[in-house]
Formats: sequence, C-alpha cells, structure tokens
Amino acid sequence: MTENEESAGGLPSIKEFDKLIHEPARMLIMAHLYVVESADFLFIMRQTGMTFGNLSAHMSRLEEAGYIEVEKGFVGKRPNTRLSLTEEGKAAFEDYRKSMRQLFENAP
Repeated sequence: MTENEESAGGLPSIKEFDKLIHEPARMLIMAHLYVVESADFLFIMRQTGMTFGNLSAHMSRLEEAGYIEVEKGFVGKRPNTRLSLTEEGKAAFEDYRKSMRQLFENAP
C-alpha cells in the first residue's frame, strides 16, 4: 500500500474495498460460498434470508463480475441451481477480508 492509498492512522483507503462485495447482501453470499465447494440456490436463500428475486439479482451481479459460477441442472426431475466461487472470486473475497481486518485492527 502506498502513502497515497493509506488514510490517516494506517487505515486502508476507501479505494481498497471492493464495492461489489462490500454491499451487505453480496458479502453474505460471498462469505457463505467461501467456506464450501458449492451451494444450492435455495440453501443460500435460506441462509441469507433473501427473497428469490433479491438473491437472483445479487447473484447475477457477482456472476457478471466473474466472482461466482452458476450451474443449472436437474436433481431427478427437479431444476437445481448451484453456486460456487471462482478462483477470481476467492481471491477478491480474501483481499476484501484482508482490507476489513486491517481496518478493524488499526481503528483508533
């Protein structure tokens, strides 16, 4: 981190936070997917408390950014959507966690 990117007191600059991940709903999605290989759409919906449409919209934003992969298929005769983090998504979430950790550790 350069001096220009660092704010007073050693806190990270706002530029260091991934605004796409920082939105609370998307952060929850990323956090849940970070600890599993993949997860079912309905599982993430229940865990986050989001509605179908809300989760779908946030999922689309993360997919467009290349952070998650969405696989649609069938389990038996029922449609199934599975979500997983891409390597880029894992790296972005790790960077986000690092910035947040630095923020809290260096807070006055």
